[in-house]
Amino acid sequence: ELRHRASPWQRNLGYPLAMLGLLALTGISVLIVCFHVLELLLDDAAMPRGIQDASLGQVSFSIFGSFGAALQVVLIFYLMVSSVVGFYSSPLFTRLLPERQDTPLTKIIGNCVSLLVLSSALPVFSRTLGITRFDLLGDFGRFNWLGNFYIVFLYNMGFAGLTTLCLVKKVSWAVQAELIRAFGEDR
Repeated sequence: ELRHRASPWQRNLGYPLAMLGLLALTGISVLIVCFHVLELLLDDAAMPRGIQDASLGQVSFSIFGSFGAALQVVLIFYLMVSSVVGFYSSPLFTRLLPERQDTPLTKIIGNCVSLLVLSSALPVFSRTLGITRFDLLGDFGRFNWLGNFYIVFLYNMGFAGLTTLCLVKKVSWAVQAELIRAFGEDR
């Protein structure tokens, strides 16, 4: 219903650009994680431990300078939004979605707790994936399990593999459905 009410500009330009942006952000995050996996295999310094004696403004947290730092911010924001969307899309938590002017207090508290847990896990999540090395107002690099190579390596491989699988599945199924519809085989 929302697609039918959208303007032609929105349907023909807005939605495809948004889709390309999401594909690009997902692809960039998978590439960064794959690069981080290679770093993990070659260098022990790639482990997401805390940075000692790194003052803000004196050490660059990205090899690409200001552009890399801006890309990290965009990717972290993308991971935050996709985590929230994925959380509320899972079958276990769809009942937790708030309803307009009809949300009981227990559901509001559950949403607050869920968003607090997701936002607290985001710095550790982005550090473990190698997207950033910045500690975001906390010393999240001091967790003991962040020094375990196997946990960090499997976490990165799982993220890269599952994200690629979801990306290929969604894109290939959408292309397949459009091809079937275009050739009139859907009848």
